[in-house]
Amino acid sequence: MRAIFRHEVKYAVRSGGHSGMSGWSSTEGGILISFEHMTSVSYNESKDTVTLQPGIRWGEALTALEPFGVGVLGGGLSFLAGAHGFSVDTLLEADVVLVNGDLVTASATNQYNDLFRALKGGANRFGIVTRYEVRAAHVGTKADKNFIGGTIFYDNSTSEALLKATAKFINNVNDPRASLLSVFSVSFANNTLFPINFATFVYNTSSPSENLPPGLYDDFLNLPNLGSSVGRSSYVDVVNSLGTGTEGSGQGQMFGASAFSSGEGSGYARYEDSYRKFGQYVEAVRAKPNATGPPSSDDDPTKDGVEFAILAFTSVQKSQVQVGRNRGGNVMDPPLRNYGLVQFHNQMPPNIDTVSRRVRDARREFLRQIPPSPGIPLYVGESDKEQNVFATYGRYEELRRTYRKYDPTRFNIRYTDGPIGL
Repeated sequence: MRAIFRHEVKYAVRSGGHSGMSGWSSTEGGILISFEHMTSVSYNESKDTVTLQPGIRWGEALTALEPFGVGVLGGGLSFLAGAHGFSVDTLLEADVVLVNGDLVTASATNQYNDLFRALKGGANRFGIVTRYEVRAAHVGTKADKNFIGGTIFYDNSTSEALLKATAKFINNVNDPRASLLSVFSVSFANNTLFPINFATFVYNTSSPSENLPPGLYDDFLNLPNLGSSVGRSSYVDVVNSLGTGTEGSGQGQMFGASAFSSGEGSGYARYEDSYRKFGQYVEAVRAKPNATGPPSSDDDPTKDGVEFAILAFTSVQKSQVQVGRNRGGNVMDPPLRNYGLVQFHNQMPPNIDTVSRRVRDARREFLRQIPPSPGIPLYVGESDKEQNVFATYGRYEELRRTYRKYDPTRFNIRYTDGPIGL
C-alpha cells in the first residue's frame, strides 16, 4: 500500500468478493489486493473472542468454530442481530493499513477510537483491515440444536398475505431471539416470468426443549406453501442450509437498497407500494412484453443481462439498535425503533458483465421511487454505487471529519472505487 500511495496507482481490495458493485472489489488496469489466502480463524476461550482474517468466508468460519460452541454473526446482517446488533457492533479491535501504508490497531479504547467507529459502517473508505477481533456468539455445537428455523416457499397467489405478514413482523415484533428475511423473486428464464417467494426465519431457543413463542411466526407458517425446511437445527447447519458463500458462482450481481421506518404511515403502505413498483420494474425489464407471436431471442431479458430479480425485506429490531449503542455506537446510528431493510437485487447469467441501457434506466427509476424513510440509514452492503449511503447515516458529519483526518489528500476517493458521499 505504501508503494501504491507513493506512485498514485489505481487499486482495489477483495476479501470475500461479495460486493455487487463493479470496482468495489475489482479493478481494471490497477492493482488488486486479494485476501484469498488470508483465511485463518481462531477462538480465544479466555477472552471469549474470535480473530478472523479478511479472506475467510462465513461458512468456513462457522464450521471451524462449531466445535467450541461459538460462532460469528456474518456479513453485516445476521439471524443473531436482535441480540448482538449489526456485525460491526461485535468488533473489538482491527488492524488497519491506512492509505499511506501505515499499520495501526484501532479499538474503542486507544488513540484510534475515531477510526474504530468509522470502520463500523465506513466500508472500504478508511483503510484496509487485515485482522478482525470480534465478540464470540454462543450458539452451541451441532449436537445442541438450539435453533428453530428454515425457509418456507410460496407461489405468487400468497404474495399479498406474505407482504402483510412481513410488514406486521418488522413493525411490531420485539424479540431479540427472532429474525426474518422475506423475499419476492422473479426469474426471467426462457423468456417466461416465473415468480416465487419465500420467508426465512431463525429463532434462538434457550434449550432444545423450548418451542417457538405462540403466534410469533404463525402468519408465515399458516400460509399455503410449496414446501418448507423449517425444523430444529444447530446454528451452523441452519446457516449452511441457506447458503454461506463458500464458493463463488461466477454470476454477476447488482444491488440496490432502501429502508422503511416502523413509524411511517400505516406501516404497510410502503411495503405495498414498493412491491407494486417492483412489478413495474419487472415489466420494464421484460423485453417486448406486449409483442404478439412467438418470442425470439431478442425478447429474452437474459440477453440484456438479467437472470432474476428480487425484492427482499429484513427486520431490524429496536433491541438490535440498542446493542450497538451500548457498545459505543456505529456511524449508521439509526433511531431507536424497528425498521425494515429493503434489498433490490438482480443477478446476471455467467459471463455477462454488462446490462442494457433499458435495464439500467429501469433500475435507477425503481430506486428513485422507493427512497429510505427520513432518518433511517441505508445498509451499505446492499446498496447501489450511485446511492449516497453515508448521507443517510446519523453520524454522517462525524464520518466526514474522520475521513479528512486519516486521508487528507483524498487518496482513497481518487484511486479506488467505493461508496460516495465523503
